[in-house]
Amino acid sequence: MEKRRIIIVSLLLIFILTAGLFIYFAASSQEESDNSKINVAVSIGPQVEFVKAVGGDKVNVILMVPSGSDPHTYEPLPEQLTSISKARMYAEVGTPVEFETNYMSKIKSINPNMLIVNCSKGIELMPNTAENESDEIDPHVWTNPKNAEIMVENIYQGLVQIDPSNKDYYQKNRDQYLQKLDELDKNTTKTFKEKHTPIILVFHPAFGYYAKAYNLTMIAAMINDEEPSPQRIAMMVDTAKKNNISAVFTEPQYNPKYMQSVASQIGGRVVFVNDLDENYLQNMENVAKAFSGS
Repeated sequence: MEKRRIIIVSLLLIFILTAGLFIYFAASSQEESDNSKINVAVSIGPQVEFVKAVGGDKVNVILMVPSGSDPHTYEPLPEQLTSISKARMYAEVGTPVEFETNYMSKIKSINPNMLIVNCSKGIELMPNTAENESDEIDPHVWTNPKNAEIMVENIYQGLVQIDPSNKDYYQKNRDQYLQKLDELDKNTTKTFKEKHTPIILVFHPAFGYYAKAYNLTMIAAMINDEEPSPQRIAMMVDTAKKNNISAVFTEPQYNPKYMQSVASQIGGRVVFVNDLDENYLQNMENVAKAFSGS
């Protein structure tokens, strides 16, 4: 009986040891697989989809401004700055987004060998007139799908530069995603032709490029990144009443109380839209439906 017990215990120990070794090597294999991917850092959510669309299973994306945070005010965490040391490429928006103007110098110093890709290269930038800052550039270029196409092209060029052996793979992915962006633009254009939507009342003026692309007038409550005054709210209420507007818009990273005030005074509703969602294609379809009242 004692001998049988020893055999059973020995077999159990062998099983546990074998299982442990299997788990260890599986984890090591996964880590090695992850390490073989190209680490690409980006500033904002939409760039996550852009990089993944082109890079596919050959990239790992590091997002610096997480979902729900404001790139105008966000400060990177120490662990995020540490992760930059492992990145081979940083896809910056390339416009005066405060996160980049405040921290790109530090980010570059952490990893001076990292390729910096300016995603806005080739985009026609427009003044930030929505915030009465005509001498400033509107940083929100990504909200126009045609600008997104240029950003994707710049990301593609960067990936090819650091990984030329997979150029064909990246090119195929790029072409497929550019086709989807083109379809998004055409569908959005059709949506606003069918729905008469001349004015959108927003809290934060993130949709200037979007409004220009689809012949809308954007009026924002926030001016110069400051909380709106009572006079500004009264102006928006008056505009809504004169134009029979029943929906006003805000973004999830901002306090909705100001737009709720407008909505309550016009008997309307507040609708949330997001220019920073990581799921760019689906999100921009949702934005078009929201602005058009579809």
